[in-house]
Amino acid sequence: QVQLQESGGGSVQTGGSLTLSCVVSGLSVDKCLGWFRQAPGPGRSEVAYIDRYGSPTYGNSVKGRFTISKDGAKNELKLQMNSLSPADTAMYYCAVDRLVLGYCVPHGRTWGQGTQVTVSS
Repeated sequence: QVQLQESGGGSVQTGGSLTLSCVVSGLSVDKCLGWFRQAPGPGRSEVAYIDRYGSPTYGNSVKGRFTISKDGAKNELKLQMNSLSPADTAMYYCAVDRLVLGYCVPHGRTWGQGTQVTVSS
């Protein structure tokens, strides 16, 4: 079955960096993939997204600080996070969209288990 396994989370100080990894099994990363995060209170929000052709988009709060990428040979999705702040503290999840008639759709995404990122002041 399709599985996504995140790793790379941890605890860092403000201004630090982390690189998250999502290893995808059961399918190629030639799909639409994204990183999402959830903190207490608000719902899960989109952090970064990369389409089938490698074109990335970012949430306004992380634009210029985070970089999403994928490696087809390794079936790996990565998120490089720089200049971290306490507002970035959350559980981070990777997910893959469904393909419906050749188009990526967000309904029925497959999710990983998440990896915790904690940023202290």
